[in-house]
Amino acid sequence: MTELDQGASRDGFEVLRPGLLSTVQDRGRAGYQRFGVPASGAVDQIALRVGNVLVGNPQNAAVLEITLHGPKLFVLADMVLALTGGEATATLDGVVVPWYESYLARCGQVLDIQGVARGLRTYLSVAGGIDVPVVLRSRSTCLVAKFGGVHGRALHEGDVLPIGQPTRPLGRLSGWTAPAVWHGRHASPVTLRVVWGPQEDAFTEEGRRIFVGSTYEVTPHTDRMGCRLHGPVIAHRDSADIISDWIPLGGIQVPGDGRPIVLLVDRQTTGGYAKIATVIGPDIPALGQCRPGDAVRFCAVPLIEAQRVARDIEAGLAELPARLIDSDTWSQPAVLGEVPGEIPVGLPNVAGDAPGAETEP
Repeated sequence: MTELDQGASRDGFEVLRPGLLSTVQDRGRAGYQRFGVPASGAVDQIALRVGNVLVGNPQNAAVLEITLHGPKLFVLADMVLALTGGEATATLDGVVVPWYESYLARCGQVLDIQGVARGLRTYLSVAGGIDVPVVLRSRSTCLVAKFGGVHGRALHEGDVLPIGQPTRPLGRLSGWTAPAVWHGRHASPVTLRVVWGPQEDAFTEEGRRIFVGSTYEVTPHTDRMGCRLHGPVIAHRDSADIISDWIPLGGIQVPGDGRPIVLLVDRQTTGGYAKIATVIGPDIPALGQCRPGDAVRFCAVPLIEAQRVARDIEAGLAELPARLIDSDTWSQPAVLGEVPGEIPVGLPNVAGDAPGAETEP
């Protein structure tokens, strides 16, 4: 994957207000789970990747992941920005900024990202990416182990975030919008597709039926490590305990109380509870945008179907840089699109001069 030239970074933002939980994230640390290192990275990977495409970045560039209530940032240099993911009220010097669209911010302006009205996590992408140090091949913040990002923690007031060099002149990077099909849809209930296992045989037939036939509620015990759900009890055949083994992204543990926990990006690398099923990768973003009180359901699909959905998403994201729409306005709200996983590969409205259109993302 192409990387930005981070050799000539500059100060990008001064944090005036940090927000509830604002962290630097990219696509995470692949290859280190066997050493006990969480993968981390953005919970909503589709929002992260679409935002990076909008500002001309490689899709792995570091962004800000903002939870529920956002930061106020003083802009220290001219830059191009884009907001994706959960829908928050955001203003630039008091003027409402667009959603899923790139726009120019000038040195000295103030970007104020307020409460997230729909969804849970908002992503702020900047042309050039956020240029914090690379730790184990990633700039992502690992909150549980306290490394990466900005000193391994969420933003604090007074932090200064450096940004890298954009891939193209700023005038050619602003004013682009993503096709509506890529805009996140934040609704309740949400149906999450799963593949059975790896320990579905640890549960009774009735327990498996209840799992796919019931509605569960997202509890306040939800963070970047996992999403704890409340609802009908899922019965084990014997004990909830197994010999500890690896935990995949989206693995659904069912501890002794019989209620599922879906493991997310900062999950522990091994665990000793049986996992009834695994949420497919393309549906993790939808779960990552669920707030406490939202409802979720599970639908089992064959592995071959899960693989097809993932291939279609990747094909669509590979084509996206050439399919951005030239926008004449930046004050209109984003139109809600389809859920991730229903994205067609042959999207119209090709924009030949779109940022990154001539390069592989």
